[in-house]
Parts: sequence; structure tokens; C-alpha cells
Amino acid sequence: MDFQPTQDQRDLRAGVRDLLAGRYGREALRAAVDGAGDGGAGAGGAGAGGGGAGVVDRKLWRELGEAGFFALRLPEADGGVGLGLPEAVLVFEEAGRALLPGPLVATHLAAGVVPGAAAGTAVVTAFDLGGPLVAYLAEADAVLGAPAGAAVPAGRPVRSADPLTPLHRVSEGLGGPGAPGAPWDVAAYREEGALLTAALQVGSALRTVELAVEYAGQREQFGQPIGAFQAVKHLCAQMLVRAEVARTAVYAAAVTADAGEVAAAKLLADEAAVQGARDCLQVHGGMGFTWEADVHLHLKRAWARAEQWRTAAEAEELLAAELLGSSL
Repeated sequence: MDFQPTQDQRDLRAGVRDLLAGRYGREALRAAVDGAGDGGAGAGGAGAGGGGAGVVDRKLWRELGEAGFFALRLPEADGGVGLGLPEAVLVFEEAGRALLPGPLVATHLAAGVVPGAAAGTAVVTAFDLGGPLVAYLAEADAVLGAPAGAAVPAGRPVRSADPLTPLHRVSEGLGGPGAPGAPWDVAAYREEGALLTAALQVGSALRTVELAVEYAGQREQFGQPIGAFQAVKHLCAQMLVRAEVARTAVYAAAVTADAGEVAAAKLLADEAAVQGARDCLQVHGGMGFTWEADVHLHLKRAWARAEQWRTAAEAEELLAAELLGSSL
């Protein structure tokens, strides 16, 4: 089986990269981070992950909708683009590379279900963190899996490691998981959500490889670039191997849509993103820990995504069950 992208798929990926580079390049990313920090350091400020200042660019969200980002897999008869999961993972890989914030996965999954989601005029979030925590709740117009017409529940802001992933805790009686009349069932979307989140992680992992190699070629020590040192070469090589293995697993799972392969893809992608960002920090040295560097943003986002839709423990349990079942 040939998992190589077709020319049309490569053109789609290039188009999305160009769109995001023009609308959400590094300057826009840094402006969003600075804006989140200006929201205040208190419990309700965006600097604390509380969402005091919005991090979802509504104009860009609508532009993504117009470009077909959210309606990519809707049938053409329903106003969508009519493509499939293989194309979706390519698009989400680019979004992960750009560190584009917002509930991209939930809004994409809600296309055709929640009015306005496909067009990007509605921001849709989901209880994809396995508990009462929900990201971007203060900016959401709807929650995936909620009963039709249900209002977005209130919640208490909690501190988030990622300044561009504001979190809220929804309590019992406020419409959270298990609340009467509000099942918030995301089980039907779990496999696709996990795969698309894995694609975001792959994009971030590949970007940290680029950042590490670029810095290793610029930073000099003892009269030569640090990229000439074997230890740095090994770190960059290991990052690339993890990222490419994860990308292959994500592409394969997008073609087969097998639950086990999706779990393996999420497991590999989370490791590639988190460990890749850690190794990138190692290459950067003390510079990587400064607020001016982008490396720490990739690490913080990778931590957040690793807890979404399917955690490593859940993926391991699923894979173990499949292995034990096949051996009986």
C-alpha cells in the first residue's frame, strides 16, 4: 500500500501553509501570546489560562471556514469540500506547525452538526480532556455533543501551562459531564478527534526539528556552529526520526481508520511532540527557556494536546487489549 501523498494532497498542504504563514506567522503568534499575558495574572486573566482576553481570532476563524478548513470532510452536496481523513490530517499538520490556537478539532468535527461550525462563524469546543476541564469555554458558541439548543455552560477558570489554551472547570449542576440532561457524549468523535490531534502534534514535532537545526547552524561555540558537535547532531537526528515515524503512523491511520492504529498514532505523535520540544530546548540551551523563544510554546501546547481525546495511558490500554485479544 502506498501512503505517499498525491500531488493534489501536496498542493492542499502547501496552500494551507501559505494561508497560515500569511495570516498567522510568527508575529501574529507572538502578538497572541503577549495579548494573553496582558489579560492579567489573576485567576480570571488569560495570562493564567483563564481566557480573560480572547485567543481565538474570529476573523481568521471565518477565513479558515471560507477556505474549507472545517468543512473539508463534509459532502459537496452539503456545502463541504468532500475530502477525507487523509486530507484532513495534512491540513491539521500544518495548523500544528503554526501553533494555531483554538478548538480546531472540535469545530471541524462539529461541521454539519452545529450551525456555523463549517463556515467558521461558530467556535465549538468539546469535553475532550477526559473530565470536567474544557478548553476555550469562554470563547465557545457551542459544545460538541451537547443537546440541541443547550447553552454553553459556565465554568471556573483554572491555570493553564499554555497561555494560548485557556481552561475552565465545569462543576456538577453547571452542565458538565454527568449532569442531568446534558450527556456531553464525545465517544462518537473520539477516534477522529484523537487522530486529528495527533496530526497537530506531528506538525509541532516537525517544526521543532526545524527550529533546532536552524539554531544549531547559527549558534557558535569554540569557533564553530554547535551543529558540528556530535551530541547535537544526535539530538536533532533523534528528533527527526521520532517525528517522521509519528507522521507515517498518522498517515497510515488516516487511510485505514483502524482504532488500534489511531491509538498508536496518537501515542507516537504525543511522544514526538513532547520529547521533540524537550530536545529542541536542550539544543537551544538557556535561550530556549526565555519568553522570547518559541520553543517553550511548542512544549506547552504539546503537553496540553497529549491530554486531549486520548491520553497515552488510554492508548496503551487499547493497544494492550487488542494484542491480548489477538493472542487468545
